[in-house]
Amino acid sequence: MEGGVPQADKTEFTDCWQTCLKTPYVMRLALSASLGGLLFGYDTGVISGALLYIRDEYILVDKQTWLQETIVSMAVAGAIIGAAFGGWMNDKFGRKKSLMLADILFFFGSIVMAAAVGPWIIIVGRVFVGLGVGMASMTAPLYISEASPARIRGALVSTNILLITGGQFLAYLMNLVFTKAPGTWRWMLGLAGLPALLQFFLMLTLPESPRWLHSQNKKQEARTILEKIYPADQVEKEMIALESSLEAEKADAHSTGEGFYSKYKSAFSNPIFRRGLSAGITVQVAQQFVGINTVMYYSPTIVQFAGFASNKTALALSLITSGLNAIGSIASMAFVDRYGRRRLMLISIFMVLVCLVSLSGVFHGAAARAPLVGKLESAHFGGNSTCSNYIQASNPPSWTCMTCLEASSKCAFCAHGANQYHPGACLAVNDATKGACHSEHRIWYSQGCPSNIGFVAVIFLGLYIISFSPGMGSVPWILNSEIYPLKYRGMGCGIAAVANWVSNLIVSESFLSLTHALGSAGIFLLFAAFSFLGMLAIYFLVPETKGLQFEEVEKMLEKGFRPSLCHLKDKDVETYEKKTSQESQPSR
Repeated sequence: MEGGVPQADKTEFTDCWQTCLKTPYVMRLALSASLGGLLFGYDTGVISGALLYIRDEYILVDKQTWLQETIVSMAVAGAIIGAAFGGWMNDKFGRKKSLMLADILFFFGSIVMAAAVGPWIIIVGRVFVGLGVGMASMTAPLYISEASPARIRGALVSTNILLITGGQFLAYLMNLVFTKAPGTWRWMLGLAGLPALLQFFLMLTLPESPRWLHSQNKKQEARTILEKIYPADQVEKEMIALESSLEAEKADAHSTGEGFYSKYKSAFSNPIFRRGLSAGITVQVAQQFVGINTVMYYSPTIVQFAGFASNKTALALSLITSGLNAIGSIASMAFVDRYGRRRLMLISIFMVLVCLVSLSGVFHGAAARAPLVGKLESAHFGGNSTCSNYIQASNPPSWTCMTCLEASSKCAFCAHGANQYHPGACLAVNDATKGACHSEHRIWYSQGCPSNIGFVAVIFLGLYIISFSPGMGSVPWILNSEIYPLKYRGMGCGIAAVANWVSNLIVSESFLSLTHALGSAGIFLLFAAFSFLGMLAIYFLVPETKGLQFEEVEKMLEKGFRPSLCHLKDKDVETYEKKTSQESQPSR
């Protein structure tokens, strides 16, 4: 799953570095809270590798794709609940306690998974981890933004997304490290508890958000924290600004009504909010339906679809894709304020579309060139070892490795001993036949088939990540932080975030089942179709917010956004940038 945070431009990063050198306490606050992003990223990446070894240990999981999908997606289901509950928790008990509760849930879930005696216990642990992830994913950026100097807030909050992608990279690295360790997947999943434990004890030494403390009438405590963050001559100014902001929020709450129904009724009767929400939900749903989290959750499995049967090889190649994702998140910070949100997303999703179509073509070519199933090769292991579907087939000479794998989850392909591209055996899936195949130094294929073009699929997988990360990876979250009226911003961001998590759940829960139904080529072609629809929706529904103050965004949405067929930049943006440029010229 990708995290959402405000981004900072080059000037902010320079100012951030200078400020943190003078006030290390500020960076300590940001980095401690950002460990929540590390937990988020680690969980996203670690399950992809652990699943390979869970399948090896539990034959039931290997045979039932829906069970694999449930193990992966239950964390997402938990995250939906955690995010929703986290909003109430943040307001009621504060940001600090919310993060510490998220750490407890994540640590407990990690221990449950590591000690699991069956797949259902793993699923229970995944739900607890998801609750922690959902709570941390919304609380960490909120805590950082409220405990940061305003001028470098974007730069500090950006550490959260860096640690999300860094956590994903760390997860793939740990997956690779523990491939030979006794217990493999138990270490992979259990290790996630360590950063949660670290953050818990770090948060014990840190204060609550000054904004929350002030809202609870703990003004002196809020002032004490601000004195550690700001120079002495700025503290009073910040206290006044904080009080004014909270008074404005109270006035807004009074005008719209305190009740849940009153607030939502007021929001949805506002055309600016409705248009902003249409754009916000569009980009969040599009982000998930281009298939990104299937790549993050199932990356090693996809690599195996491409013909790399070894778990260790699949994990090593997946490590490259997660590294590219981290690099892409850094690139986003460099380009989003230069090229704009809308343009970057359109370029990104178009390149994603090209990569998905290419991946579909590569997998189709690999399936067409799959090795044949040899009758003598299958009989070599004994009649009881041959897959029953192959024995009962009406035309077994036409069977290939792909036919064998698609016939049933109870069938696997044992490659030819001398040359894996020569006819092999279609065998029943059990420990005895798998052991017999390996004893003859043959390769056992249960997810994909031997292919001499599999490396091309890995290349396009890497290009897909590079295309996605700088644009569709982070910009949807940036846009959502800018496109709603102030008094409805939290509500709009919350609804759009739920749309993101629900879309994530749908895609991750159905990926393997759809792959078995449509084939590897078919599933990537389906994601390409979704990408095309997403590109059209972004073009027609999503305005450019680069360079606009919040008031300009509201005015643009008030009259309705109309895309230009000739250029990507909205006229309001051009007018604003021209005005800003004129104002910045020195007077003579």
